[in-house]
Amino acid sequence: MKLHKNILFYLFTLLLLSACNSNETITYNRGKVKFETIAISSKIAGRIDKILITEGQIVKKGDTLAFLDIPEINAKMMQANGSVIAAKGMLNMASNGATSNQLKQINSKINASKAQLDFAQKSYNRLKNMYKDSLISLQQFDEVKMKLNMAKAQVSALNAKLNEVNKSVRTEKLDQAKGQLKRALGAKEEILTAAKEKYIIAPANMSIETISLQEGELLTPGYALFNGYKTNSVFFRFTIPESKIYNFEVGKKITLLNPYTKEEFNAKITSIKQLAQYANITSTAPLYDLSESIYELKVIANSNISKQKFYLNSTILIK
Repeated sequence: MKLHKNILFYLFTLLLLSACNSNETITYNRGKVKFETIAISSKIAGRIDKILITEGQIVKKGDTLAFLDIPEINAKMMQANGSVIAAKGMLNMASNGATSNQLKQINSKINASKAQLDFAQKSYNRLKNMYKDSLISLQQFDEVKMKLNMAKAQVSALNAKLNEVNKSVRTEKLDQAKGQLKRALGAKEEILTAAKEKYIIAPANMSIETISLQEGELLTPGYALFNGYKTNSVFFRFTIPESKIYNFEVGKKITLLNPYTKEEFNAKITSIKQLAQYANITSTAPLYDLSESIYELKVIANSNISKQKFYLNSTILIK
């Protein structure tokens, strides 16, 4: 009986030792695979008309990801086109001066005023002689003289207006017309830019991870409709306690190992920064003192790894 107990004890001990030896040792050299993230949103609000991709899909830079329905764009475009037409008309009118009909009207007024002036001059000459012979009073003579001066002033004013028309429009009116045209063209360009926002375009080669809204829902400005990762933007993140951080430095070359594919490649530490106390730790166990500061190593491959496959947050080791 005692022999049986000893045999069972030895078997249990061997099994325990075997299990312990099979566990992979946890070290500070364990990190995670990361990718540069991208969030895609719109500058203006619109209702989602069509989504052309699915989650997990790989897209290229410039691909159309979705269409937005923005009915206000069409109404504003009509207003902008109307403003441009009106501004061009004002500029043409200012540049060309008076029309032929306007010139005819001015010349007709000048002819009528000259006829009145001629009549006033003749009346003045007759009454002047009569006043000398004391046949009329001074009051009557002054009235005729005043009518003559008024006729002369009217003819002079109409000639000045005709001269201004013949010299085209005043410079300030022409500048004003040009300014209104530029303002109208600027408003139209703004509408054209806003119209481009109807198309949600991929800003880079990327993998679409999440789609936050569905067709028919309203997309507000700045809200991320698509979230994903840039392809070929892989880097590696390690968290190191302060007791070990002096073993590393920016620019140091290291060798990384994919523990699952057994592939090795050269890499370089590009940055070291302190993490906040509540930051995520990439180690699989808290192998640091709670009073220690924690630092992040950002590591980028300095050799071609395009043929290797990596998954977000999978484990990577420093050899």
